[in-house]
Amino acid sequence: MNHVTWNELVVGRWAGTDRPAIVDDDGVVTGQSMLERAAGAAHWFDRDGFRAGDAVPVLMDESRTSIAMLVGGAMTGRPIAPLGTKLSVEDLTAALRGLGARRMYVSPDRRDLAERVASQCGIEPVIVDAEPDPRPALPGLVGENDVALIVHTSGTTGHPKPVFLRQAALARRVEVYGRAMAIGPGDRYCSASPFYHTASVAMDATVLGLGASIIPQDWFSVENWRRAGRLGVTCALLVPTMIEMLLEQGALGDAAPRLLQYGAMPIHPDTVRAALAALPSTRFLQIFGQTEVSPISSLSHEDHLRAIDGRPELLRSVGRVVPGSDLTIEAPDADGIGEVTIRAGHAFQVDDDGWRRTGDLGRLDGEGYLFLHGRANDMIIRGGENIYPVEIEQALRGHRSVRDAAVVGIPDRRYGEIVKAVIVPGDPADRPEPAELGAFLAERVAHFKLPATYEFRSELPRNPAGKVLRRLLLEPADRTVGPSI
Repeated sequence: MNHVTWNELVVGRWAGTDRPAIVDDDGVVTGQSMLERAAGAAHWFDRDGFRAGDAVPVLMDESRTSIAMLVGGAMTGRPIAPLGTKLSVEDLTAALRGLGARRMYVSPDRRDLAERVASQCGIEPVIVDAEPDPRPALPGLVGENDVALIVHTSGTTGHPKPVFLRQAALARRVEVYGRAMAIGPGDRYCSASPFYHTASVAMDATVLGLGASIIPQDWFSVENWRRAGRLGVTCALLVPTMIEMLLEQGALGDAAPRLLQYGAMPIHPDTVRAALAALPSTRFLQIFGQTEVSPISSLSHEDHLRAIDGRPELLRSVGRVVPGSDLTIEAPDADGIGEVTIRAGHAFQVDDDGWRRTGDLGRLDGEGYLFLHGRANDMIIRGGENIYPVEIEQALRGHRSVRDAAVVGIPDRRYGEIVKAVIVPGDPADRPEPAELGAFLAERVAHFKLPATYEFRSELPRNPAGKVLRRLLLEPADRTVGPSI
């Protein structure tokens, strides 16, 4: 591909075609029809006073209409900014104030939420209760530095922050994903992530740039997975917790994509074995990235097969850097752990030197596999010793009575910080004792890394992308004092 902008890619892929661009229970929207509906959405923006360069807030789930708005906004230099339909009023208000818009588009089922937000920031909700009328397709003539889409970060450490996806970098992202996923015309893609998340709306933009069609999903559920199967999905995106849920329900095989992409968290070897048994003809692909740049690295299907054939540690990695990108570990410590830093043409946000410092801590092994050790601001410093929560979490998950675990640092007068472990037991009626967990960990991690306190919960707080919201773990729920430190 030699296109400069994402708009050029999309027009080149879809103009004049009768290939399916969107497939849902109501039928098929062809490529040409999608472009005409996008022009209809752009007409709405004209009507409601959005000018070139304005952000267009959208409080809607994934649908024919929201996809039309995505394309129409990019084509006319008025990028949509999807907002989380299940976010708090506080988070939505903060995001809207940052965008500076006077109006936002809202689906009828989110009217009440929109009105509560409007009372806080004075924005006018525009209820969208019909699809845009088709109009003559737009040429999409914008500059390579114009913004095509605005995606907010997932807000794991505070309010969501906007990331501006510019045309040229988005076009390069399409090329990089095309090599990693090997999808194109004839494929049907669905993401189980909510529309506002990069794993949905930015993947929609990527898939359309590759010429594949989209099966919209409003939210993840077992029935929506089955529905995607009925609609002929060939490529899908899930997170490991969704894969496990589908396996528990005996539903993973109800859709049979040839490619299953996942990310956000590691996957257990037993889950991979069960998933491969349920989907024997499916290729598995882990993608590591973030809103500001994705993909960063990938773990191929062949890597998954190596992992279950004697190399289980590979599943604790996020694969190897994608071709065409430079990756370094900045300021590594004695164990080779430092900040993951990447330089790539598909990065949307970089520092002055052209490198993106991800905020993720990681190390590279001798084969080039990247192993993450948490976020830089998650690192615990106990008495001058660096502790990486991921190491302890992975060890805890290996205990027979632990279904999930997360580790955070809490203030301590003597050590500065001490380790707190939050445990989700496999059986709430038979949870493990802290002394038992401490003895188990003592054989796997250094003594100074042992948790000082344990807390038991029924679930870990996670955002829709599956990432643990560590800030919500700092307040105690059911704390039990652990082994002495």
